[in-house]
Amino acid sequence: MIRSTLCYIERDGKYLLMHRTKKKKDVNQGKWIGVGGKFEEGEGPEECLLREVREETGLTLTDYRFRGRIRFFCEGAPDEVMYLYHATAFQGELLSDCVEGELAWIGKEEALALPMWEGDRLFYPLIDGEGEPFTMTLRYRGDTLTESYFGEP
Repeated sequence: MIRSTLCYIERDGKYLLMHRTKKKKDVNQGKWIGVGGKFEEGEGPEECLLREVREETGLTLTDYRFRGRIRFFCEGAPDEVMYLYHATAFQGELLSDCVEGELAWIGKEEALALPMWEGDRLFYPLIDGEGEPFTMTLRYRGDTLTESYFGEP
C-alpha cells in the first residue's frame, strides 16, 4: 500500500496549490492539488509532510494540523492511504521553480473551478475545519469517482 501526505497551505484566504504539469506519466497530470508526496522508508506522516513541503515549495511549516486520512482504491493501481493536513504558518521563501508543477496562491473559492479530482472536491470543505479529523474512502475507475463515503472500507 502506498502512503502519502497532502497539505493545503493557507495564506490570506488562499491556498498554495500545484498545477501538475511537469512530470511524465503523472497520475495527477493537469490537475490542481495541494503539495505533498509519498513516504520514504521509515518516515511517519509528519516527517513526510515536512520533507515533501520543503522539497516542493522551499517552505518550512511552523503551524499545521492533521485533518483526515483518505483511502484510495483504483482498478489497476496500488491502494493508497493519504494523510491530509492544513497549514497556516511557515518560514522561508517560495521556490520560483518546482520540478512537479506550477505553484500558485489561489483563492479558496476560485480553486473549486479548476481541474481537480472529484474526490478532492468532497473533502475540500473540511480542509480548514475545526472538527475532529475524519476518515474517507474513495474508489475510482480511471479518473472517474465510482464510490465515496466517510469511514473505512
